[in-house]
Amino acid sequence: MWSAGCGRAAGPVLLGLLLALLVPVSGASKTGAGPVTCGSVLKLFNTQHRVRLHSHDIKYGSGSGQQSVTGVEASDDANSYWRIRGGSEGGCPRGSPVRCGQAVRLTHVLTGKNLHTHHFPSPLSNNQEVSAFGEGGEGDDLDLWTVRCSGQHWEREAAVRFQHLGTSVFLSVTGEQYGNPIRGQYEVHGMPSANTHNTWKATMNSECHGWVNGGAGCGVYRATLGGDFGFVGIFKCLC
Repeated sequence: MWSAGCGRAAGPVLLGLLLALLVPVSGASKTGAGPVTCGSVLKLFNTQHRVRLHSHDIKYGSGSGQQSVTGVEASDDANSYWRIRGGSEGGCPRGSPVRCGQAVRLTHVLTGKNLHTHHFPSPLSNNQEVSAFGEGGEGDDLDLWTVRCSGQHWEREAAVRFQHLGTSVFLSVTGEQYGNPIRGQYEVHGMPSANTHNTWKATMNSECHGWVNGGAGCGVYRATLGGDFGFVGIFKCLC
């Protein structure tokens, strides 16, 4: 049985209101290629199965019982935003490019939990369960993922992989879909080898590849999400 938390329903509404009421604080420029930066808030798109990394206040009914992580096809779901952060000891100053081979935390914006994996079987494929864990952006050492890419930095248009630092699995989707209460959402899990199921691109939406980013970008706006997240720069492409 799945279990849902209470008191979280306002999250997507709050984020939507913030996005709608933002006031520009700098001029616009064209969105182009460049590195993903520490502090960025973005969506991660699986290039093989064309779903976005997603979480919500619904817990697994088996395995760890932690908050579930899935893949969704919808491009406009507020529960698909993740923030790029360094480890608990820092090493990822806001606005600095994320290096290939760097270990980062991926923090779910609306629930404040980190992308996490551990030695529990995933519900559908029996691969390694991927969950969201911690409170207010703080979890443990199993929240760290190494960015696997070519070159010096994680480039916005490049397909990359995320390899778990603690267990070496790759963040993956292989097409299994859940029934109720999250019917149609895809299982996200860890796999031991690099393959076509574990390549991801950073994006905001399918219309113009806008960015929500902690560094520089086009159409800059600012909004407070509160808690440990402070101010987050909202970058919206003008195309």
